[in-house]
Amino acid sequence: MPVLVRLKQRADFIRIARVQCKQVMPGLILQAAPTIALQPIVRVGFTVSRKVGNAVKRNRIRRRLRAVAAAVLPNELQAGYDLVLIGRAEALGRLYGDLFADLQTAVRRLGISRHTGVNGAVLNKKGARREKTLLSLTAAQRSEDALV
Repeated sequence: MPVLVRLKQRADFIRIARVQCKQVMPGLILQAAPTIALQPIVRVGFTVSRKVGNAVKRNRIRRRLRAVAAAVLPNELQAGYDLVLIGRAEALGRLYGDLFADLQTAVRRLGISRHTGVNGAVLNKKGARREKTLLSLTAAQRSEDALV
């Protein structure tokens, strides 16, 4: 079971966004990148933009995302990844179970789940293999993104 550590540095958020590996769900957006840490940990950052609402609404969404991440990620995610969860306005009105399913589905579609097939094989909605998953990135692409 991977250890969850919070991301707090702006540079980490920018590095993860540059990898351009993301999954958009109704309640959240999940961005992922291979970690630069030496230990098998999972680092998670949370962000909610001001477009979503006032501080009370943003903090509530952030709290809900933290609770869902604590429930889903230790059981679902492989170690060795940095994640950013971006809260969307719909997260405020969605049921906890729906947010749970959103995060679980996003992790599986990115190909970083423990339940993903060989080499990150993930099926799209039509049943065909998705080629661009985080695990399908070459070692050169990963190291190039880590250096930037």
